[in-house]
Formats: sequence, C-alpha cells, structure tokens
Amino acid sequence: MNVWAKYFQEGKLISRFVQDIFPQVKETLGYWREYGAKIPDPVLRAQALASIETKKFHCLGGSIYALYPGVNQEAMVRFIVAFQTISDYLDNLCDRAGCEEEESFRQLHRAMGEALDPDLPLSDYYDGYPYQDDGGYLKSLVAECRRCVALFPSYALVRDEASALVSLYADLQSLKHINHERREEKMTRWASAYLKSYPDLSAWEFGAATGSTLGVFMLCAASCQEHLSREEASQIKQAYFPYICGLHILLDYFIDQAEDQAEGDLNFVFYYRDKKEVGERLGYFLKMAHIEAAKLRHPDFHLIVIKGLLAMYFSDPKTRNPLLKGTARALLLQSGFSAALMHLICKMLRRGGLI
Repeated sequence: MNVWAKYFQEGKLISRFVQDIFPQVKETLGYWREYGAKIPDPVLRAQALASIETKKFHCLGGSIYALYPGVNQEAMVRFIVAFQTISDYLDNLCDRAGCEEEESFRQLHRAMGEALDPDLPLSDYYDGYPYQDDGGYLKSLVAECRRCVALFPSYALVRDEASALVSLYADLQSLKHINHERREEKMTRWASAYLKSYPDLSAWEFGAATGSTLGVFMLCAASCQEHLSREEASQIKQAYFPYICGLHILLDYFIDQAEDQAEGDLNFVFYYRDKKEVGERLGYFLKMAHIEAAKLRHPDFHLIVIKGLLAMYFSDPKTRNPLLKGTARALLLQSGFSAALMHLICKMLRRGGLI
C-alpha cells in the first residue's frame, strides 16, 4: 500500500469513528447518566455524574476498539462504555470523596475484576466505604460488562490476560489514593517487585502502564474472532503492556502537570529529573509502542491508536502551556505526517464540542 492509500484508509477509519461510533457512545453514556442521576446517596450520585461529565472522552477514545476488524461493534461499544465508566467512577470515589483507606479501595475495585469474570459471585463493593447506597448502579455496570463479554466467541482465551491487567490496575488505584505520607513508599515497593521483568522501566513508569484500560479493550476486541489462539492473546498483552499502555497514561499525566501540582495530586511525570528527561522517556515509550504494534495482526490499526493518543491528548487546551508545547511537537513529528493530521482533526472536533 502506497503512502497516499494508507492516509486514505486512515481517514476513512477516523470518519467512521466520528460518524458511527461517537453517537453510539454518547447514547450509551446517556443511559448511564440517567441511571446515575437516580442514585440515592448524594455523594455517590455526585461522583457518578461527575465521572461521566468530566471523563466522557475516555469512553470516546477507548471506543476506537469498536472498529477493530471483525469486532461485534454494538456489544463492544456497550462493553467499553460500561467498563470505562466503572473505572472513572471508582477513580472519583478513591480521589474525591474523602476516603483514604486502601482496603476500601481494593473492595471497590473488585467490581472491575468481576466485570471480566461472569463465574465470580458479585461482591459488596462498598463494604468498608463510608457511602454505600448507589441504587444498584455499580452492579448494573458490572452486569452489563458480563453480558457483553458473553457475546465474544473467544473470550475464554483472553479472560486470564485481561484479568491480570485489571489486577495490576486495582493495585495501582488502591495505593495511589492512600494518605500522601504512605503512598510513595508503598507504591515503590509494589512496583519494584515487577521490575526484573521490565528492566528498562522505572517504578513510576511501570505504575503508569498499569493505569491504562487499553490492553483490556484490545483483548476483548480480539476475542470477537472465532479462531483466536492463546498465543495471539499473549502477544497482544505483551505488545500493549507496558509500552502502549504506558504511553497512554504518561501522556495523560504529561498534560495534567499544572492541574495536579495545584491540587497536590500524584503525577508520575513529576519523578523525571527535568523537561529533557520527560521528552526522552515519552519518546522511548512512543518508539517501543510503534515497534510492538508492528508485531501484531492488523498493525496499521494499532498504529492509528498510538497516533490517536498523541492527537487526542495534544489537542487538549492544556498543551497551550509553553512548557509542554515543544515536547508535544517533537512527539508528533516522531510519529509522522498522519499523526499531525489526526492532531489537527482532534483540534477541530474539540472546537465543535464533539470531544
């Protein structure tokens, strides 16, 4: 395929993404917004609605996997929206509701593991948490995820890999929100235990990689194939974790630096020595993400995901900060012309209020 044909194919996929998938995501989010508005407890209700309103772009961006070749598009959109809504809601409960108890956070995050495993009994997710009456909201989200994965013919082959990623995600979220005086030491000890397998990463880069849901979405999209193998499922996990997932979350932290500094929130980018090291390490993750994506089936799809991450995050108004502009420009150049084009498209979509 020549370069212009490749750009044309990328343009077609982006057009389908915006015209076909975005409306489905927004309709599905609308359903969960209505459900959330009926939550009896005012604190839980406020956090459920805030998570949808302020983080809906997570569902919009993640829904690119509803365009993976051969996917069950309707079920995939429903799964991505439900699973990402669980993630964003729990993040708010850990970060914004005044609780700092690790065990409470671990109990809440059982919801994500049980969303991926229909064989597990449902837990009392709010056990030990100060607010509890959500009117069945969280269990309904879990049940929706279970209904969706039951429609993916090869899901049994990816469940263990997806669950392993979610287990790491739950560890991260349970530790990063505890008391400021304890969290750094506990997180360093937790991450360091894995670094023998990832010697090129720091503890904080490993932690960042565990914070992404993209690996789960990709595994579920692949499980829509009837003849998926365990070997391919393992290969997908290895490609996405840590580099594609790590790039995703490091970009998120990169654009949130000023906000997190003002709020006193944990930001893994703060652990780099200086702006130069930030650019070098983000560039390394981007290079490795490209290398790993090229090993997978439908490599062009995964490359679009990577370029889309750059485009989505760097089109955010936060990157107007002069301290971020140079690094953002260098990373877009590293990914080539189509990344710059996607960046322009994302800026237009933001102006139009579509993302």
